[in-house]
Amino acid sequence: MTAVNNYPMENVMTDNIYTALAKAQGEMGKALKDSQNPHFKSKYADLASVMNACLPALTANGIAVTHAMHWGDTDRLMLTRFSHGASDTHIEMAVPLILGKQDMQGLGSAMTYARRYGVMGLAGIAPEDDDGNAAAQSAPQKARQGLGDAWKDAVLDSLPENATPQEKAEAFAKAICADFAGKKPKALDNAWERRKGLIAELEARYPDLYTSVVEAYELQQSANAEGEQ
Repeated sequence: MTAVNNYPMENVMTDNIYTALAKAQGEMGKALKDSQNPHFKSKYADLASVMNACLPALTANGIAVTHAMHWGDTDRLMLTRFSHGASDTHIEMAVPLILGKQDMQGLGSAMTYARRYGVMGLAGIAPEDDDGNAAAQSAPQKARQGLGDAWKDAVLDSLPENATPQEKAEAFAKAICADFAGKKPKALDNAWERRKGLIAELEARYPDLYTSVVEAYELQQSANAEGEQ
């Protein structure tokens, strides 16, 4: 019998992170939306409720949850990893750290959001409304809105509750500019496309911030052009 990482082949194939996670998912509870979001006046599942929903089942099936920050030259990520010690296998998910403001409060808020979405993504759980009657939407619509809401939440959550519309606009403009940095041409165009609604709003209401976003986009375009020469 061939061995992989000193484990018999049948054990590697039948007892690993995927089979352990499948068992855990069958035992997980629902992540209730029990925390009030001060910016949108709506409820969302905070990190504690997400962990309460899935951690008991994960640990019962030998799965450890860890988080680590990764600082790159052009990106800042939170890596969430599910590790199955018995088989020495793991899966992980990287979530961008988007800071609305450059201080420890902004970093802490971004880390909390990234950890929450990393755990939910790997565990395959979705928060539900307290009364179980979430608005009916198609799966593609919910997926697109979920990604957009997660990004907006991460930016807004780093601001004080009494942040002015100007401060929120500045935070979004700064986050958009940061998202452009280091991206290759196709990724840069995709980043603009993802944020075009916000960019249009900046153009209409905050021309100076719109100009800064355009300049950041064009600066990265120029950097890409120079790199191709």
